[in-house]
Amino acid sequence: MTLFCFILFANALALLPKSFSSTSHIAVTAVLAVLVFVGVTVLGFVKNGAHFLGLFWVSSAPMALRPVLAIIELFSYFVRPVSHSIRLAGNIMAGHAVLKVFATFGAVAMIMPLSVLAVVSVYALEVLVAVVQAYVFTILTCVYLKDALHPSH
Repeated sequence: MTLFCFILFANALALLPKSFSSTSHIAVTAVLAVLVFVGVTVLGFVKNGAHFLGLFWVSSAPMALRPVLAIIELFSYFVRPVSHSIRLAGNIMAGHAVLKVFATFGAVAMIMPLSVLAVVSVYALEVLVAVVQAYVFTILTCVYLKDALHPSH
């Protein structure tokens, strides 16, 4: 809940005029994602010991494919923080860029009514994106925690 509230507040803060979103920078989201990754990994080893490594061994696959699948699972596990951080930073940054582009069109007198409508629409979309991205980051963290706490499921 703390993670969700922090990300939601940081995302929503950027919707105020002349303000700044810390979650639009990859450095901030990378630190959040690495903290989640390290926390989940440590928790997995503390809770399950060496059985945590069973997360990477697909026992339902044929024996010949298991080593290959273990490498793929290990690679996908270490890519999690990268995708986790880029998803959040990219969506927040892209939305703000689109909002600034439409706001710049507002200065042109001929397309001003259309531009104002576009800015209001994109702003409403940005409010939705702020909430959804906080939710997605938090839900993915919960999924990763479930994997760490119950690696056999």
